[in-house]
Amino acid sequence: MIADTDQIHNIQAHEAYSATTPLALSVIVPTRNEAGNVRMLLSGLQNALRETALEVIFVDDSTDETPNVVLESANLFPDMHVRLIHRQPHERTGGLGGAVVAGLKSAQAMYACVMDGDLQHPPELVPVLLKTAQQKNADLVVATRRNEQSKVTGLNFTRDMISRGLDLTGRVFFPSALRNVSDPLTGFFLVRVNSLDLNSLHPKGFKILLEILVRHPRLQKAEVPFNFGQRFAGTSKASAVEAIRYLNLLWTLRFGENSLRFASFAIVGLSGVAVNALILFLAVDILHIFYLVAAGVATVGSTLWNFGLTEFWVYGADNYKQGLGKRLGMFFVMNLLAYALRIPLIYFLTTSLGLYYLVSNLFSLAAVMALRFLLADNIIWAKTGALRPANHPEIRTWSTSMKKIYNYNIHDIVTVVSEGELPELEPFFVESTIEEPTIRVKVGIPRPEKTGETGQYMRFSEIFGHLGFEVGITMKDQIDVVASPALNLSPHVLYTNVVEPLLRWTFVKKGYALVHGATIAFGNKAYMITARTDTGKTTTLLKILAYQRRNSDQAAFISDDMTIVSPDGMALTYPKPLTISYHTLRAVNSDNLNFWEKISLPFQSRIHSRTGRKAAFLISKTHLPAATINTFVQMLVPPPKYFVKKLVPNAKMAHKAELNGMFIIERGSEDSILPIENKEAMQVLLQNCEDAYGFPPYESIKEFLYCHEGYDLHHREQEIIRQALGKLPATIIRSNTMSWWAQIPSFVNNEQVLTDFSRASNVETAPRSLNLSQPRTVSIR
Repeated sequence: MIADTDQIHNIQAHEAYSATTPLALSVIVPTRNEAGNVRMLLSGLQNALRETALEVIFVDDSTDETPNVVLESANLFPDMHVRLIHRQPHERTGGLGGAVVAGLKSAQAMYACVMDGDLQHPPELVPVLLKTAQQKNADLVVATRRNEQSKVTGLNFTRDMISRGLDLTGRVFFPSALRNVSDPLTGFFLVRVNSLDLNSLHPKGFKILLEILVRHPRLQKAEVPFNFGQRFAGTSKASAVEAIRYLNLLWTLRFGENSLRFASFAIVGLSGVAVNALILFLAVDILHIFYLVAAGVATVGSTLWNFGLTEFWVYGADNYKQGLGKRLGMFFVMNLLAYALRIPLIYFLTTSLGLYYLVSNLFSLAAVMALRFLLADNIIWAKTGALRPANHPEIRTWSTSMKKIYNYNIHDIVTVVSEGELPELEPFFVESTIEEPTIRVKVGIPRPEKTGETGQYMRFSEIFGHLGFEVGITMKDQIDVVASPALNLSPHVLYTNVVEPLLRWTFVKKGYALVHGATIAFGNKAYMITARTDTGKTTTLLKILAYQRRNSDQAAFISDDMTIVSPDGMALTYPKPLTISYHTLRAVNSDNLNFWEKISLPFQSRIHSRTGRKAAFLISKTHLPAATINTFVQMLVPPPKYFVKKLVPNAKMAHKAELNGMFIIERGSEDSILPIENKEAMQVLLQNCEDAYGFPPYESIKEFLYCHEGYDLHHREQEIIRQALGKLPATIIRSNTMSWWAQIPSFVNNEQVLTDFSRASNVETAPRSLNLSQPRTVSIR
């Protein structure tokens, strides 16, 4: 029987561990019915760590005498601070992983070592792990069973093969996160506690280390081999149930907490298609009912089938806000709305993008499946109290138990804190918490506008409301954004269509401009390259970087799509991921992309190509919910975006450089280089900047964004750009072979040409062409 039923037993066994004596190490031991191992483990730890101030935290889920043994053993080892956290049955969430997280939250030392209580993890290795962390300044030290110097005697052949199979499965799901870790499934490791966001961990079963690795990819890691020995006492807790929990963990880490429910919802939807076809066949061929009437009967039958399975299998019995009859009625209405949305989507995919109509139909089914799931999950089967007020009294946020917060610091000019990940801002991600960001993005339901809030708050919403594209923006000293949950599932849209327009005008308020142009540095001199979208700017930039690195030249990447410029003519890096096409990939080494990335690229390129964007702009001119359609399209088929280091691994990067010139690249009937008057070049650049922000909801919210305290920020933006670029030489390079990548470096390195072009760009009449076969000769007519 357990001696004390309190949730936490905290035993301080010796006066030496006072508040003024810092602990060097916390050893966390999750236990379940390990009474026979406790004293042997404490003895081993005492012998191994005599010179180390440590605490040993037993986090116990036992039904035997283990808690009593821990309490009794504490007095037998007065040189250690022994503590017991005994979790009651209703508190044992997350299994062994949950116990580890509870121990980490309770740990008082800088470093915590996690180990099993069965003595298969040798206590004598703990000081080695600690010393390795200190010497290598590592955040995480893994005790690996899979190193060449390791031995595994504690697993029989079958269990060892199962363990290796689970390891391989994990690597399939997370090839990057687990690339440099030989044993991500070990339960023996040491971690710097403050390097973890413990609230981001939602463990399921044994494999807590894998979740730590996936959720904290930036940890500094090291490994130490060890011999995995025989269990001293007790029985193994490994089972088929734990294997299922592990697969569940992999799935939710990869696809999100609600993904299993979504998968079940999708399976029900697919079964409904089969039921619909079966009823239609029976009604027409067996009962000889007119086929249009039969189609209606089949629709009702399949809808009832889908509702029944969704009710009892996907969601099960629970406390729902809506009654059974109302849920059924709403389910029918939802299917009608989904059908209405599919019609324009099929038309867009077939007519505008040229997809085969059957492919368009399948794609539309997949698209509305996501929308139907959002409706079902958040309205029809919404639980009582599913929405709760957040810290802000006027904002309702979706009740996720623990939200991951992303902090971004852009050159100490603008800071962004977001509840949704913003992949484009990843280079500016910081681990530290930003208390007062310039822009704060929350996920929830934007509130309605109130009388008298003109200029301070606005809400943009389409026909589906918060189930589609909806955003509320408060413009005060801190900009507060509330984005609908659908936007959180489509992070590229959240950034491109909401955050980046805000950043554009926020930089202007700070005295900088976010200019639509690529920038590359040669030495300490930067040159901006601007062009219409899909001209070939990205390919040009990549080929310059790849060629220059092979030839040991000094070309360095600053930005591809957007560049931050200051009035004094400095270009600051804004290294967003590059949106590539299948043709772009041929400009670099395609081996840098994995198999799935390569085979998905042609389809991604088709959707996100110039043709796809043109079709999207046409839809934006109609009364269709263009922003919502865009949200779901990009949710299902994300754009092919990759950081420059992925495409050109050895590319040189530059943080900032002084602007020395500007290139405008165009497609022409023949290759030519023409100086252009700076005034004309500025007009082209400013027009390209506007073209970058044309998709909904920008047209509806732009005046709200750039009208600041009665002043039009357009004028301030243009003033900053002219101060930065208004006196620089500007050049048009035309090519019918897309050979800009070869012309620009040669042109930059020719100082005489630059001098002549600088003079020419300040005269009224620009020269017609430059003979490219003789790059040192400028012909002015």
